[in-house]
Amino acid sequence: MTQVPSTEPELAGVRNFRDVGGLPTVDGRRVRRGVLFRSGHLAHATGEDAAFLGSLGLHTIFDFRNAADVGLEGPDVELPGVRHVSLPLSDPADGAEFWRMVRDGDLDQLRSILADGKGAHRMIASYRMIVKERTGEHSRVLHALADDSVPVLMHCAAGKDRAGLSIAVTLLALGVERDAIVADYLESNAKHRRYRVYRSGTSPSAYSPEVMELLSPLFDARAEYLAAALETIEETWGGVEPYLERGLRLTPGIRERLRERLLD
Repeated sequence: MTQVPSTEPELAGVRNFRDVGGLPTVDGRRVRRGVLFRSGHLAHATGEDAAFLGSLGLHTIFDFRNAADVGLEGPDVELPGVRHVSLPLSDPADGAEFWRMVRDGDLDQLRSILADGKGAHRMIASYRMIVKERTGEHSRVLHALADDSVPVLMHCAAGKDRAGLSIAVTLLALGVERDAIVADYLESNAKHRRYRVYRSGTSPSAYSPEVMELLSPLFDARAEYLAAALETIEETWGGVEPYLERGLRLTPGIRERLRERLLD
């Protein structure tokens, strides 16, 4: 597996932050450091966190959370001079009852929605849907990066799924090696990066080993999830190149500008 370089300060209130710089392309170039960042949400960033993020010279933050996420976690802290773009990659009403049960449900309810592989199946279906149905949003991100929106930070709630897919799509457009894309995606499993699971119950049973095992497919970055997204690209468009050209409307000129801005 390709070794993924990491630039990773200790941020107290922001999970899963990292610089994606250093990843190798198939033609021997590398993603430039200091231009492409990813993280979880910024709602709980401390003053010190905000000062660090402000020092990165960010042009744009893409926030892929939906209204329900923002209602639960709060809006991002404001960073002076940085453009904040809300670009939800999932419908706020999609699965509201499901996520309520994840937070509030008892063991029997969690078994009913997550046991026997149902949790992983839901994640795979979500990844397939985002790739297939959110081409407009992904196209908007890549066109913005080609124009002027770098340095950029992409985030969702945990920085794992919606941000993970958006980063993966960006790396595909840059021609990054497939193994490096997968390795960067899987970095979200590191213990200090993982999203903190909050459940409404305070008793030990709310976080029992069985409960956490049932919840794990929702909070893991699994290679099978990203593989499902990549398979959907193959099945729907016939490969990465036609996906970038027809699905995301990336002309050769736009892709070249993207590479000029983001690659060494």
